[in-house]
Amino acid sequence: MKIEMMTWLIGGGALVVGFVVGLAVLQKISSSRVSGARKDADKVLEDGKREAEAIRKEAVLQAKDTVLRAKDEWEREAKELRRELQSQEKRLVQKEENLDRKMSQAEERLEDLNKQEKALWQDQDKLKVKEQELTEKILQQNVKLEKIASMTAEEAKQSLMQAMESEAKHDAAKMIKQIEDEAKENADKSAKKILSLAIQRYAGDFVAERTVSVVPLPTDEMKGRIIGREGRNIRAIEAATGIDLIIDDTPEAVIISGFNPVRREVARLSLERLIADGRIHPSRIEEIVQKAEEEVDQAIREAGEQATFDVGVHGIHPEIIKLLGRLKYRTSYGQNVLQHSIEVAFLCGIMAAELGLNVKQAKRAGLLHDIGKAVDHEIEGSHAVIGSGGAP
Repeated sequence: MKIEMMTWLIGGGALVVGFVVGLAVLQKISSSRVSGARKDADKVLEDGKREAEAIRKEAVLQAKDTVLRAKDEWEREAKELRRELQSQEKRLVQKEENLDRKMSQAEERLEDLNKQEKALWQDQDKLKVKEQELTEKILQQNVKLEKIASMTAEEAKQSLMQAMESEAKHDAAKMIKQIEDEAKENADKSAKKILSLAIQRYAGDFVAERTVSVVPLPTDEMKGRIIGREGRNIRAIEAATGIDLIIDDTPEAVIISGFNPVRREVARLSLERLIADGRIHPSRIEEIVQKAEEEVDQAIREAGEQATFDVGVHGIHPEIIKLLGRLKYRTSYGQNVLQHSIEVAFLCGIMAAELGLNVKQAKRAGLLHDIGKAVDHEIEGSHAVIGSGGAP
């Protein structure tokens, strides 16, 4: 009985000790797991922070990239708008110049009319002076007749009146003829000037066409290549040729605008070569423009030499021949000036032959009569003054 009691006590104690030991072990294990869980949580939290920071940086970079793209797009649109405004400004300047030119022509016409009016008043003053002189002569003749004639004063008066009447009629007829001739001359000049102004105004559309050239493009995409990045290509072309390029809404075409026909021809050839070549950049542009200038110079010399050969005029200075060749690209009142000069040379030769004058000299004068128009875009003054060597 005691042995069993001891056995139960030992077993119960062992059970209690085992329970206590188990609790301690479980507590230790639980503490270890809690510590590990905390470490894992800290690690997950740290990884989350790093990932959040990476996401934030990526979002910032994307935002900056979006802002830069928007800024580039805005700058491009602003440059296109500025370019369009510059083009419109050039058109307005050209219109203002045309208006100024028309105003100047109107003022010149008004000045001529004032001169004619002044001349008419002067003619009337001359008539009054003549009438006074005639009256004085009549009085003088009356005095003389009364002294030397045996006739009575009344008879002398009648005779003198008849003589003076005849003389007055003769002088009046001469004066009337002179006034009529002057009036016809002034009227002829005024009529020619009015007709000239009318022709110029009527030919306005043609003149506008002759100050521009149109270069066709294979596609509208070529306009962007001609303009280049930030407009560097079009600026290089305009700087090298001295001609304005107008790239507007005209489909598959570029307008070359300029009053100098030779420069406009160089620009046209250069642009056609660049479009055909496909390589459009500043250095290539300078090279093509230089070649085009040489080609146009050669064509000018050949045109001048051919003109002198066709007319039969020799011994002209090479520089004069070159100026003559420039007229190939010049138009006036709807005519090619070089062809006009050749025709005038032949007409001068025919007239000189009929009048028995020097035919070669007449042809030379006719061929070179419009030579001033070759440089009237570069030198101030009318083409007649420039051609005669009287320009400053």
